[in-house]
Amino acid sequence: MARLNLLEETRFEKLAVKVYPDQKTASVTVAKRIADLIRAKQQKGEKTVLGLATGVTPIAVYAELVRLHKEEGLSFQNVITFNLDEYYPMKPTAAQSYVTFMNENLFNHIDINKNNIHVPDGTLKQEYIQAYCYEYEQKITALGGLDMQILGIGRTGHIGFNEPGSAPNSGTRLVTLDDLTRNDASRDFGGKEKVPTKAITMGVGTIFKAREIILMAWSQKKAPIIKKAVEGEISGEVPATYLQLSDHVEFILDEGAASALTRFDTPWLVKDCEWTNSLKKKAVIWLAGAVNKPILKLTEDDYNNHGMAQLAVEQGPAYDINIDIFNQIQHTITGWPGGKPNADDSQRPERANPAKKRSIVFSPHPDDDVISMGGTFIRLVDQGHDVHVAYQTSGNTAVWDDDVLRYMEFAIDFNNSIGDDVTHLKGIYEDMRKFFLTKQPNQVDTPEVRDVKGFIRKSEAISGARYAGLHDDHIHFMALPFYETGKTQKAKVDEADIQQTIDLLQAIKPHQIFAAGDFADPHGTHIVCFNIILAALKRLQLTEDWVKDCWLWMYRGAWHEFATHEIEMAVPLSPQEVTRKRNAIFKHQSQKDLPVFPGDDAREFWVRAEDRNRETALRYDKLGLSEYEAMEAFVRYKF
Repeated sequence: MARLNLLEETRFEKLAVKVYPDQKTASVTVAKRIADLIRAKQQKGEKTVLGLATGVTPIAVYAELVRLHKEEGLSFQNVITFNLDEYYPMKPTAAQSYVTFMNENLFNHIDINKNNIHVPDGTLKQEYIQAYCYEYEQKITALGGLDMQILGIGRTGHIGFNEPGSAPNSGTRLVTLDDLTRNDASRDFGGKEKVPTKAITMGVGTIFKAREIILMAWSQKKAPIIKKAVEGEISGEVPATYLQLSDHVEFILDEGAASALTRFDTPWLVKDCEWTNSLKKKAVIWLAGAVNKPILKLTEDDYNNHGMAQLAVEQGPAYDINIDIFNQIQHTITGWPGGKPNADDSQRPERANPAKKRSIVFSPHPDDDVISMGGTFIRLVDQGHDVHVAYQTSGNTAVWDDDVLRYMEFAIDFNNSIGDDVTHLKGIYEDMRKFFLTKQPNQVDTPEVRDVKGFIRKSEAISGARYAGLHDDHIHFMALPFYETGKTQKAKVDEADIQQTIDLLQAIKPHQIFAAGDFADPHGTHIVCFNIILAALKRLQLTEDWVKDCWLWMYRGAWHEFATHEIEMAVPLSPQEVTRKRNAIFKHQSQKDLPVFPGDDAREFWVRAEDRNRETALRYDKLGLSEYEAMEAFVRYKF
């Protein structure tokens, strides 16, 4: 019976999928499967032939394999590896090379014979590549094929660098990279224009020959493409869908990556559900969207015809369900993000007391506060709350080199105008110009350059916070140590990061904390900063009574908004407040027009923010709620 239930739940899935609670658990499981294969082959005196992937996805797998080697004696002397791909052209010693990646994450830490390592050669002349690719295939064939192929998946649905349009029988070859793929790699190269336009990749047909194929994906960011690959029709537009043709493939996912699959996203379509209030709310909102009706107009037939008959029978009639959910959503709307004084707060998202709250807005980067919750920030100040803002990092990696020279030229001219000696400043300026002329992709800036970039972001943040109405003593710059490496790759969080946050929280003793809960942030800084705040609060919770009355509200960045059923506080913005928010964002001039790290959205940050806030208001409007110009959304995190 359990087997039949599972088949029913997964009936939309066209290949085998296993879902684990988190990336670490899944990665350890994959590493164990690789280790078991290696040991089984060793006992038979046979070689193990592995196809390996690069990128963020397999890093934790490689770390576990290294641990198994060092702590449990796993030997790789019988292992032969073939990597999926390499940029072209690419020197093997370059920081962005997959040779460098594999050495740093695996090969340098195990006992593999270096002659058994194969990574496509990115230094060949182009006329030799076709013959080289044929030879690469022949080496795999001569060894009896790949025993196991490890894959990640790109947001275009590519496996290896088999981009949309790749054929299911394609072999190892030189390919042109998709624009989105190059955009995703831009942080590693210091800008999209520096990312190679081509790569050498194993073909889909080559991958198919492996006796076992494991595709891994982590985080909600990968959920949309995983749904297409697992539940979609086979198409060259999404090369990963070709894996549906194999009997030897398994997708290993964490909960985030699996979240868009039908059995998790809309489970009522595949099974009877335990109708918690959260699931009921999600389902009714989904139904309203599916039939394009306001909630209060949903009928029994709508429920019955869209997989929700169970809900209507168990908790109906339908109209009672509609009213319940409509009221719950309506109660999330408030013009008083700090709580409405002298009001009944039983149906409001925030407490009425104390009437004037101490609030702190944590901003991972120096512009997240105004981009993500600028309207609410301004309203908290306008309504008389004691508002602080804390900029957790300097953001000094996200400033153009040209801006540094411009500000240095200003400093030289100003000092010269008041009669100060500018000899030293000019010397630093000339050194900067020379450095920029020879600067390599992702090369760490000099300390002076990093300082100027940090000063630029700091001055912009001060201007934005002052525009919101804050006094200077309520503006805090933390420059948390984990971020200050000068690289896009940050250091690990340590005690200094947490203690600095504890000290600030203890000094303010806030009733409210607003923090970035946008964990799909492509920079990764948001989730790191959030976890630092959480670690600080959990420690303070052990000794400080004020923490019991402190509420933690999450906001989202410029990339994504909370789903409507998740929103617990929605703050409406008038047209005038939208304009004020826009003006606060405009204070961040270094991030305007084309920022250093724009993501995959060509719109400016202020445009994204306004569009997202208007879309949130429109979603509420379509559900039958009041129509507003825009809305900022928040979810409470209970710690």
